Amino acid sequence: MADTQPAPAGQGKPAEQEKQQRSVRVVLLALMIAMMLAMLDNMIVGTAMPTIVGELGGLEHLSWVVTGYTLATAAATPIWGKLGDMYGRKGAFMTSIVIFLIGSALSGMAQNMGELIAFRAVQGLGAGGLMVGVMAIIGDLIPPRDRGKYQGMMAGVMALAMIGGPLVGGTITDNWGWRWSFYINLPLGAVALIAISAVLHLPKKRTETRIDYLGALLLTVGIVAIVLVTTWGGTEYAWASARIAELIALGVVSLVAFVFWQTRAAEPVLPLHIFRSRNFTLMSIIGFITGFVMFGATLFLPLYQQSVQGASATNSGLLLLPMLGAMMVTSMVAGRITTNSGRYKVFPIVGGVLMIAGLYLLSMMDTGTSRLTSGVYMAVLGLGMGCLMQITMLVAQNSVEMRDMGVASSSTTLFRTLGSSFGVAIMGALFNNRVQDVMAERAGAAGASLPSAQLDAASLAKLPAAMREAYQYAVSEGTHTAFLLGAGVAVLVLLASLFVKEVPLKGGPQKGEAQDAAQASALMADAI
Repeated sequence: MADTQPAPAGQGKPAEQEKQQRSVRVVLLALMIAMMLAMLDNMIVGTAMPTIVGELGGLEHLSWVVTGYTLATAAATPIWGKLGDMYGRKGAFMTSIVIFLIGSALSGMAQNMGELIAFRAVQGLGAGGLMVGVMAIIGDLIPPRDRGKYQGMMAGVMALAMIGGPLVGGTITDNWGWRWSFYINLPLGAVALIAISAVLHLPKKRTETRIDYLGALLLTVGIVAIVLVTTWGGTEYAWASARIAELIALGVVSLVAFVFWQTRAAEPVLPLHIFRSRNFTLMSIIGFITGFVMFGATLFLPLYQQSVQGASATNSGLLLLPMLGAMMVTSMVAGRITTNSGRYKVFPIVGGVLMIAGLYLLSMMDTGTSRLTSGVYMAVLGLGMGCLMQITMLVAQNSVEMRDMGVASSSTTLFRTLGSSFGVAIMGALFNNRVQDVMAERAGAAGASLPSAQLDAASLAKLPAAMREAYQYAVSEGTHTAFLLGAGVAVLVLLASLFVKEVPLKGGPQKGEAQDAAQASALMADAI
């Protein structure tokens, strides 16, 4: 009798553990799909844009298809984080997925460019909650000591989206039509929504506090003004124009008023006390510069390889494979090492050094640089960014209390988004000016009239040999200037990293839940 009693218990425990493992796999898959939706959308749509313009017209409003999405995403990001902190992460995350899917369906049904821009803004509102939700949910479920490897996996998903997006977008547009560039989100989003609803279990939150509507409005106005300055400056309007000056003034006044109000609001949308943590502030700076460098690099590297090295624009995603592949692998390795050792300060330092080295090497490229050589240079930059991408999120989350997890996640994401806007605008302005100056020097008035960033290999082949050589030289000079600026800015990453204090990673998310979180972490490790 005594020999037979332990058997049922022994059999039941593995069965229950296997059930939990299956649930964890489903949650992890759903989070990956949500992250993929947020990252993949712009990449796919970018490839489909020529076809969209051909059908809907409105070429003069083309940039707003991207700008509307970006503005809405940036403005909504901190608000989603605060809503998750106040009312529960699961509900906020599922709501953001629903809004994103509604925007996707409407975008696919758009009949003119105005409708498409408006519906893309709806999509952007939902996208603002997707990335924040993924990182905050991981922060809720997993202790910081184990969190690195999962955030590293999400960085891998981001890299895959950037590589595969243009290829997927081209395939969908060619075979199914551009509307399926948006409709493809619906089945994927539905899978994520059902999985999250069924198996994700987080502590329910109830609060009697009210949303800080004034703070949200001031922050939104400030962010929109900043993004418009970086988007329009030097393109739609001259940097010294009255419109840019007005936007700068509006942005500064709104953000100053926002900071003032946050010190008085009962439930601030962005609690300023989180910036009292030195590590959190440093991670915000590092995240901003990482976004500045990464999106600038993804803009100019394909342009250089197409214009100077004669690569095909069709494979623009594959051209970045050395950088994005190195970033993906390094991010996952850094996450696992942090999980196993609990040490993380070395990664921002090493990342800063590699980022500076990679950008400096890329600035040395000229018309004679081979694809192999440029690939090695890109890999060095990718290794640096891989050390920084998710470690910044991990350290930022470890620097705040659990009640501010959503705000910390959204703030880090917001700074990276703003950094990308500044990077594309400033590096783009320097690049365009340098290309135009060099073309004027080498090819006279005819050369200065050429578009500085719109000539692919096929278009270049139609130019006279002397004009083509002048343009290729000008592009290499433009990339030199842009990446040299990036290397100078990246020095700030290294300086900030030196002041990071290696605070021990916390063992669990909330009092009384450390054991559950540790168990969830172990199950996720088994699932992987």
